[in-house]
Amino acid sequence: MIFAVWIPLLVPLLAVPTARRLAESLPPRAAAWLLAGCAAVLAACTAAALCLLTVAGALRLPPVAAFGHLVRALPGAGAAVTVPAAPVAGALLALCACAVARRALRHRAELRTARRTADAHGRAGDLCVLPDAAPDAYALPGRPGRVVVTAGMLRALPPAEREALFAHERAHLAGRHHLFLLTAALAAGCHPLLRGLRSPLAYALERWADESAASRVGDRQVTARAIGRAALAARTHPAAAPRPGTALAATAGPVPRRVAALLTPDRPADRPRGRAAPVGHRLIAAALLACVTVSAAGAVDAAADLHRTVESAQGEPKGR
Repeated sequence: MIFAVWIPLLVPLLAVPTARRLAESLPPRAAAWLLAGCAAVLAACTAAALCLLTVAGALRLPPVAAFGHLVRALPGAGAAVTVPAAPVAGALLALCACAVARRALRHRAELRTARRTADAHGRAGDLCVLPDAAPDAYALPGRPGRVVVTAGMLRALPPAEREALFAHERAHLAGRHHLFLLTAALAAGCHPLLRGLRSPLAYALERWADESAASRVGDRQVTARAIGRAALAARTHPAAAPRPGTALAATAGPVPRRVAALLTPDRPADRPRGRAAPVGHRLIAAALLACVTVSAAGAVDAAADLHRTVESAQGEPKGR
């Protein structure tokens, strides 16, 4: 355990840049699932490693050993490391739990505030129009989900582009994209390096909604103009009211890159070129799979080793 337990804490050093690189070569939907999945798995492995370090060190203390019915000291030569590491790991685990709980509660509070604001104004179907002059539009998740748009944004777009904008936001709602962002935010509370996955994940989700909107309206150029005009309007006017952190908007992210990808569907602007690219992508995918597998295997091996060690210290047969 003394070696395996550290693996999940170190793997994100390599896994995060590898996942970001691989996501650039995938279609938006696949990239979003990849990034969110990696964030969830790596965060779970990190939390497990911290928990195992805390328990392994604590069981070497006489009061805890007596509580665990250990008839002799834990075997192995890891006491010099696990005992001093246990309080540090326990403190980090508590910080992770607090960060995750605080982020979840803030997400809930933001959604409640946004829904109260939306409920105070009229709506037609899933569309809610706020009287604000500042151009803004975003997908507000919930039951039911709503597309929130300001009067300023409606004035900034012609009818065809409005429909493209609404289709973009409805794609966010249909795909439950806020859960992807929430997953990344909660994972970042477990390991600081996982914060590096949020930006590419947000971009992949916007590209996913872009492609869905273009397919829905049947015109990629209209969709590209709608996104570009909406982003320009939002950035040249005073800021609108704050929206929830996981509420996605068509004006977010690197808009020029997204517009270029819509206008060049055969060769997306966010996909690397070159004949050697497929081979490189396979190598990157293999490296990422190896990282995730090693992280999970390290956590499982450390847990199994600790279980065997505790059984031995309790005087129970190892083969049980």
